Amino acid sequence: MDEHTGGLGADTGRAPDPGEPFLGRDAELARLFRAVDQASADPVLMLVGDVGTGKSALLDRAVRRAEAGGARVLRAEGSEAESSLAYAALHQLLRPVAAEVDALPERQRAALHTAFGTGPETYPRLRAGQDTAAPDLMLIGVAVLSLLSALGDQHPVLVVLDDAQWCDRASLDALSFAARRLEGEPVTMLIGARADDQLPGFDRRLPTLALGPLDTTTAARLLDLQPQRPTGRTRQRILDQAGGNPLALVELTRVATASDATASATTAPDAAALPPAGPLPLTARLERIFAARLTGLPATTTRALLLLAAMDSVDSAPAVLAGLPRADDEAWPPAEQAGLVRRTGRDVRFRHPLVRSAVYHAASPDARREAHLRLAGMLRDEPDRRAWHRAAACPGPDAAVSADLERTAARALRRGGHAAAAKALERAADLAPRREDGARLLVEAASAAVFTGDITWVEQLTAGARARTDDAALLTAAAVQAGRLAVLTVRHAVVFSRLADAAEQLTPARPAAALDLLSGAAVVSFYSGDDAQRQRVQDLLRSLPDDAALTDVRTWVKAVSDPVVDRAELLGLLPQSVADARTRPERLTTVGIMAWLLDETPRAVRAFDEAFDRWETQGALPEGLGGAVAWAYVERGRWDQAREACARTTAVGRAAGLDHAVACAAAVDATVLAFQGDAAAARARAEEALALVDPLESRSVAVYARRALGAAAAAAGAHETAYDQLRMVFTAVGAPVHHHASYPALADLAAAAVRCGRRAEATATVERAAHALADNASPRLRALISRARGLLADPEDPEDAEAHFRAALADPEREHWPFEHAQTLLDLAEWLRRRRRVAEARGPLTAALETFRRLGARPWTERARAESRAAGLDVTDPTPDALAELSPQQRQIVRLAARGLTNREIGEQLFLSPRTVGSHLYRSFPKLGITARAQLRDLIEGPLTVVGHEG
Repeated sequence: MDEHTGGLGADTGRAPDPGEPFLGRDAELARLFRAVDQASADPVLMLVGDVGTGKSALLDRAVRRAEAGGARVLRAEGSEAESSLAYAALHQLLRPVAAEVDALPERQRAALHTAFGTGPETYPRLRAGQDTAAPDLMLIGVAVLSLLSALGDQHPVLVVLDDAQWCDRASLDALSFAARRLEGEPVTMLIGARADDQLPGFDRRLPTLALGPLDTTTAARLLDLQPQRPTGRTRQRILDQAGGNPLALVELTRVATASDATASATTAPDAAALPPAGPLPLTARLERIFAARLTGLPATTTRALLLLAAMDSVDSAPAVLAGLPRADDEAWPPAEQAGLVRRTGRDVRFRHPLVRSAVYHAASPDARREAHLRLAGMLRDEPDRRAWHRAAACPGPDAAVSADLERTAARALRRGGHAAAAKALERAADLAPRREDGARLLVEAASAAVFTGDITWVEQLTAGARARTDDAALLTAAAVQAGRLAVLTVRHAVVFSRLADAAEQLTPARPAAALDLLSGAAVVSFYSGDDAQRQRVQDLLRSLPDDAALTDVRTWVKAVSDPVVDRAELLGLLPQSVADARTRPERLTTVGIMAWLLDETPRAVRAFDEAFDRWETQGALPEGLGGAVAWAYVERGRWDQAREACARTTAVGRAAGLDHAVACAAAVDATVLAFQGDAAAARARAEEALALVDPLESRSVAVYARRALGAAAAAAGAHETAYDQLRMVFTAVGAPVHHHASYPALADLAAAAVRCGRRAEATATVERAAHALADNASPRLRALISRARGLLADPEDPEDAEAHFRAALADPEREHWPFEHAQTLLDLAEWLRRRRRVAEARGPLTAALETFRRLGARPWTERARAESRAAGLDVTDPTPDALAELSPQQRQIVRLAARGLTNREIGEQLFLSPRTVGSHLYRSFPKLGITARAQLRDLIEGPLTVVGHEG
């Protein structure tokens, strides 16, 4: 019933004893077998339990079941020692399929090779020692997904990750990315982890199989099956102490029966040699049991055990394996007889992770140092492992070892291993002889830890730096790093106060750093929508000196904190910002966000397009206000790209535990889904966004989600519900809940109001907004207000309504917001037809229908088609009907395929496997009435034919 840990040997597979007692887990085993047989709808299953509950034993049996059924099994075991080595677990998992990795598309193959540190032999830039960007986390995830899918073309695949709580963070990020996209693939993923250990990137809502204690009857049966069955008081004490834990039952029985000869000579033979029940927790008591078995072992055995305990995992170097006694060496039988190891062929393994821990911690500090130094000497060709062993052997500060770890961190960063780099730098700081060097290393560690999303760790590292130095530059850098991540969390009120206070303190002496912190505070104030926060940002900005070198940052702070009142001034500065960004492409995204905030969506999209062409905006964390990219694409009518941006933000945000970023993406995604007519999916995504944030702390997300819910309701014809949702975007007195996000909802609020009899209430809200915006309203907002006024106009005053509709359509630039423009065209056409001006209605109807069809806005397409028929038009347009049968994701895939992209290329863009893409296309072709991929372009891009007739 023991679990298994990464003892070292030439054989990486498991060989459990099939005769070991295995009781009380029938239901759990049946659940695992259903998953392995792919009879379950869940492609991923978590197996959680305390130490000794039998997770590994269950996984062993699942593996044997899968192999007997012809499945390809990939297995990796987390190792506490290797949790600091980037991609160690993923490399262990994929090492048996190295040939298949090399068959991946070039970008995916390169990303995996770089992650595994095997790039220098393959890619000249690395071989020449040149710096290179870290591999894209999303591309690594896509590569893993593509690989698993390709393996599934040949056989079902079972991925087993045991002791996942000890897997390195980079591996967990890549595997969790793939795990969320396994639906429809012949791949099952089983993950074993300790109870109460939350795995980064793995959703808490994943199907989970929890292993509890055995019941009393089953525990008693397990004792009866032991080689020497305990009885009497000893039996009861074992049952009491074990608490139903299978490992404890077996090992406590072993302790009791091993001392029978001694115990029988005492006056209390049933007392045996059992440890007391308290005060140590069960895990510690078991570890003491294992440690006690070391007493009396030969010195050669003890040394071999300690070397085995100090080693990393099954993925160790051949040089290390050669340094261990062979499995048939005389050093091992005493350890095996003591129940510490198990030998299988050439493989020697600890019987349980607690044995490894017990052996290691029972040794003296000098003996442990000697073991690590010996291992370091064997690992001259593996500098990262060598550095960690040297660090483990250090009794105190050591400049050389600290430098080794710093180099290890640099290599980890080049491979995208931010958590591994931060751990190496943190340990390097501990070993740095000079306090100032330690502080510098901790700040660098915080910079790397930012990309893990672990705000608590970042704050601990920055606090450690503050404790080591009073250097103003380092302390400022520490504050900036902590603030950089804090901006992306949901703790808006706390984070804003911290950033604003730090900016105020730094203003007199370090204005540039103060402005950096203030830019973060401005982003937080945008997310929160708190007017008092925005006012404080503006007050602090005025207190900073007007330095020409900091104009870009000042402009950013102004745009984020008040894009309405300062719009005219900011528009004047925008051309220079755009020009500057052409020589500094890393600023293109920032310029694009500013343009979006100012309702200059065409400029924003051009900047984002150029950023994607010239600069990798696909970093390891979402940018501040990164949702602006997706929103700009939505507004510009490029919905596929908007959903791609949402998918990337969601993947990164989930991997880093950044719920606010995930919520932002969910709200945008929900809006597109609503526009496309998938009301149920839109509601689910919007509700996900609301569940991830506190609406009072994240007013921006709350408003975006309500707008999406309103659009979903309108698409379904539930206008009362649509109005109720959109009315929540404004306060009870009609003021905007959010200074930027609320205003674009005005026209849709009016459209819902007139369909459910709430005209007067909506009119008050629209007029209040118009008065508040006054001359500061952008042309886009003026057009939306005009559309709202046209919809809400007095039915007895027809000229008034028409004037407002015409004003909303007057600016030719309005076509840059195609969906909003088409909505206004349709409103005008409906108004004209109702007044029997049918001929005049046909032009706007034709234009609106063409736009809705091109966008894939199914509900509005259907409404425009119905209105066209009522206006006496024959509409020949088979494509919208065909596309309407597809899901939003299928439409996205079909459009990309029509542009000539292969399944692999589509998969890379949408973060899907080629198999999933192909499956969607296969199911889509019959609905589209086509039989070949070559027909897609004509189908999607063919002209819309509208033939008018008198009727």
